[in-house]
Amino acid sequence: MFIRTLLQRYKPARIVVFSRDELKQFEMQQEFTDPCMRFFLGDVRDADRLKQAMRGIDYVVHAAALKQVPAAEYNPTECIRTNVSGAENVISAAIENGVEKVIALSTDKAASPINLYGATKLLSDKLFIAANNIVGGHRTRFAVVRYGNVVGSRGSVVPFFRKLISDGAQSLPITDARMTRFWITLQQGVDFVLANFGRMQGGELFVPKIPSVRITDLARAMAPDLPQHIIGIRPGEKLHELMISSDDSFHTYEFADHYVIAPSITFIVKHGYESNEAGETGVLTPEGFYFASDNNPQFLDIAELQALDRATP
Repeated sequence: MFIRTLLQRYKPARIVVFSRDELKQFEMQQEFTDPCMRFFLGDVRDADRLKQAMRGIDYVVHAAALKQVPAAEYNPTECIRTNVSGAENVISAAIENGVEKVIALSTDKAASPINLYGATKLLSDKLFIAANNIVGGHRTRFAVVRYGNVVGSRGSVVPFFRKLISDGAQSLPITDARMTRFWITLQQGVDFVLANFGRMQGGELFVPKIPSVRITDLARAMAPDLPQHIIGIRPGEKLHELMISSDDSFHTYEFADHYVIAPSITFIVKHGYESNEAGETGVLTPEGFYFASDNNPQFLDIAELQALDRATP
């Protein structure tokens, strides 16, 4: 979706796709045949290969991570090598190649983390924010975008429910009847990342204002006639997703459609973080403010969920 959007809206001189998944790259090559496309096999753990891939690049989106919570708990060192050491390598390669702007993708699990995956992503976020302090005379600037699970992405609840329904399940499993989640489509995520390249000065952590859903409502929207059964919350799972903790309220700014968590260390920036490069202005959130999927003022109802389900591939 990200590549498709870039090709539809812009005329890039070169787009480099860097990943270790040769099958996915092969499949992408069948769809994206524009002469600007380049496909590099590599791993963010390999600093030298990253430096090769970033030569002549102006903008970088860092999305590589080991994301499965149980797998991270069972293989902690592997998760750290990709999510933390890999982040360090991306930072070094970007600075060495004079990349203009880097946006790293984060997750709600990095806010007050309770599992290893969330802890590694918090470390990654801190590395990218602090990287603005070590660029010296280089032009490179770093920011972070944080959002929750993407609708329809691998491992998310929508394809899981869809498979159960297509396989003839007699009921849908619900971990906890109170559970809520943020709701963002893949296109919304792509649009938010692209918008923040125009907003960023360096050091921001951007959080979109997106709606929440009740998992019981989602199950009812997808299978109105199926009963639900409670299976219990899983290890490392939160009842509600948290994007901004109350501890961050002292340096969080609210904008029209997003929040910005300003860095806790000081950088020399043009506007301060109460405004941005796109000319938008925000206000400091009140003390104790937090943004979680259960205190969100916007929830999707069943009809809205059904419409989104039909529109999601």
